[in-house]
Amino acid sequence: MSSARRRALGFSFQALLLCAAGWHGAAQADGVSALRDFVQNVQSGRATFNQTVTSPDGAKKKTSTGSFEFLRPNRFRFDYTKPYEQQIVADGVKVWLHDVDLNQVTVRPFDQALGSTPAALLAGASIERDFTLANLPEEAGLQWVQALPKAREGSIRSLRVAFRGKDLAAFEITDAFGQRSRLDFNRFEGNAAVPAARFKFVAPAGADVLQQ
Repeated sequence: MSSARRRALGFSFQALLLCAAGWHGAAQADGVSALRDFVQNVQSGRATFNQTVTSPDGAKKKTSTGSFEFLRPNRFRFDYTKPYEQQIVADGVKVWLHDVDLNQVTVRPFDQALGSTPAALLAGASIERDFTLANLPEEAGLQWVQALPKAREGSIRSLRVAFRGKDLAAFEITDAFGQRSRLDFNRFEGNAAVPAARFKFVAPAGADVLQQ
């Protein structure tokens, strides 16, 4: 993928993966309890999302829409539809990023792609081991929890996850440069019957495949 296209999307390969962390939690008294419940009890799911990326100075915003699915352990899929068609598929062994317009595929080993990122939550990693959790004040009827990565060498400054009752409502990432990425979730289905075949990726004919 060209550097220009990545800038247009507002994300690096790793930042796209970070969106995989938060999906859904059962009704709880606080955000931390909801997040813990999600990690323990939600094994699959699907939803649509709206994503907004804001520049460090707050002056520029980029938006995108799409859908996602996940199936534990270690499988998830993002299908971006606007403004660029793009797929991110994790099959438990590798993570595939497919830029449809460029017919270009970037491949990374699953463990290297996740590391100590929020996507590790989807993989079923220990949240207490990898993140420091704290409840945040309620905002606009949402219960917020902060998850700070314990790994200092990562590219993420802070994470915030919001719940509305049972459902995940929003997920916000601030990277080391101050860029903020927020996903707002719609029509989430927890423990949905998601076929395992959804997480098998085959590079299209003629695609430029880049191994990282």
